[in-house]
Amino acid sequence: MTFEYLRVIVVVYTSALLPLVIVPWLYCRGRLPSWVFGAYLGSFLLCALGWELWFTYGLWAGDPVDVRRSEVLTQFIPIHINWVMNSLADAGSITLVGLWFMWLSNGRRSEVFQSWHWWPFAVFMVWALGQNILVEMFLYHDQLAVGKPLSWAPLAPSGPWWNPLLFQFNGRTITFQGQVPWLLAPWMIYGGIITLVRRQTPSSQ
Repeated sequence: MTFEYLRVIVVVYTSALLPLVIVPWLYCRGRLPSWVFGAYLGSFLLCALGWELWFTYGLWAGDPVDVRRSEVLTQFIPIHINWVMNSLADAGSITLVGLWFMWLSNGRRSEVFQSWHWWPFAVFMVWALGQNILVEMFLYHDQLAVGKPLSWAPLAPSGPWWNPLLFQFNGRTITFQGQVPWLLAPWMIYGGIITLVRRQTPSSQ
């Protein structure tokens, strides 16, 4: 196994599983409101149903992940848990960290989650797209390269049929389809969280 494969495996499992430990621990210490669990679960479902399941199995006009990557990665991250790991990372290491950035950018005031605030949302969007570009460039560059079509997905509605190359870096490609999910998902996540927080009871704050 090469160092690059080991790096991918470690990053995937750490980013997926570490939030499962940290979030309950912070909540038990009184550092997180209870609505965070709803945001965590909702984000997981949105990412899983919105694109991760589709990309993993190549459900419509795309190749499944075990065709797009090496046998070593498929051995250590089997196809049937690939979408789970990616969705957990999307919900925990990306969404929840992004919400933390929003909170910080709003002066650590919780009203950022009670009504729409454009500047914190812009911070969330930059974080979501920025990390996704880095993932496509340095982590999943092999399985997301040009010539390895991704399935159509609800949050990647252009599918492989319209997927222009945005730019290249050191021979690694960044495509439109790979960025679309994180261009659309933050709007749904933030809107859903505002609705969730508004419905919470005083005892859950």
